[in-house]
Amino acid sequence: MAVLNPSLRLAIRPSDAPFRSSNPRALSPPFALIRSSLPFPPEKARFHRELEAAVDIVQRACRLCIDVKKSLLSGDRRILEKDDRTPVTIADFGVQALISLELNRLFPSIPLVAEEDSGFLRSNSVEPIDGEGYDGDFLVEAILNAVGDKASGSDPLTSDDVLEAIDRGGKDANSFDAEPATYWVLDPIDGTRGFLRGSDALYVVGLALIVKGEIALGVMGCPNWKNYPLSVENNKNSKIVASEGGIIMVAHAGCGTWKKKFSPVIGNYRGTLDIWQRCFVDNSSLVHEARFCIPDSQSWEFMPLSALFSSTIDDAECRDEKVVLLMPTCCGSLCKYLMVASGRASVFILRTRAQTVIKVWDHAVGVICVNEAGGQVSDWSGNQLDFAADTIGRRIIFPSGGVLVTNGKLHGELTEMISSNSSVV
Repeated sequence: MAVLNPSLRLAIRPSDAPFRSSNPRALSPPFALIRSSLPFPPEKARFHRELEAAVDIVQRACRLCIDVKKSLLSGDRRILEKDDRTPVTIADFGVQALISLELNRLFPSIPLVAEEDSGFLRSNSVEPIDGEGYDGDFLVEAILNAVGDKASGSDPLTSDDVLEAIDRGGKDANSFDAEPATYWVLDPIDGTRGFLRGSDALYVVGLALIVKGEIALGVMGCPNWKNYPLSVENNKNSKIVASEGGIIMVAHAGCGTWKKKFSPVIGNYRGTLDIWQRCFVDNSSLVHEARFCIPDSQSWEFMPLSALFSSTIDDAECRDEKVVLLMPTCCGSLCKYLMVASGRASVFILRTRAQTVIKVWDHAVGVICVNEAGGQVSDWSGNQLDFAADTIGRRIIFPSGGVLVTNGKLHGELTEMISSNSSVV
């Protein structure tokens, strides 16, 4: 899938300041940081209104996650498990309900493609707690409570409102055809295991807008992102403490990728936290000097590059040209896209499995963030990911061999290495 107007690159600067460089990396700090609701003006971004709304909604969804996680860590039973045995919490359903409600209020004609549906909630029963039994209504009530104080509007929400909002993005909600369409793609929590694992584990709320077959914009919220210097990212012996964590990353076709600090406090939308910083992929041009991410469920030996390189997770280890560094990024694909788009990692590589379905929401928002940061995304054959390949539901993609996400400079070389050392089908 192409990104809208991929050749355009917007240079943001004060209106009275001359632009002296065609290289966006050469921008001095006053030009690279922007204080506003978005880092580019409406006349430069066709979907400026949609992106503004998406940023606000994703921030509120991240706050919902923080609130629910506090209840999880306090021992309140909020952890569920779906039929596919992946962990899901009140937060997953709550985020999808909240974002669905807000998008439907602002953009009622644009459908939503999302991960969850209410079937599990409607059929689930909860184990007795202190001798009391609770049915699915207890779960819906918990989601309703989580969503209630984050949603807009003066009318109180009902259980039916929440269930209908969840189902608006469910598998049976929309039926597309082969013609281009406009729709939102949502991963309510990418990396749910990371959400459950601990306070420092990464997870992402990801939202993208696809317009006529092309990704128009994307927003990723990562409440647990830590601003480590790259020099201490993998150094367990470092005494440097990370600065305040949490970021919101945005991308709009032709306008670049940007990030700002995330505020966990409701209502704190302005001030120093609203300073946007331009994001760029890293400059690694040698494979053995690159920083790699792979899925937590896959080992390096499972990757075709293992025929050429061994791996280490110790950044302090002295490496030769046959050893690459693996970055610990916890769970979820979008966390890895976030690493590459921010320049913290150089490469994310995923191998498809015969029994695994590759879902659109695990990749859509990550693709535009990496592309607009100067990187490149393709399948193992070098083809762009086709988000319209599922002509009916727009829920599945079919990458040949797997997905390759890079800083761009390494993409051609890695594609050749992969094709030479694997059977790409």
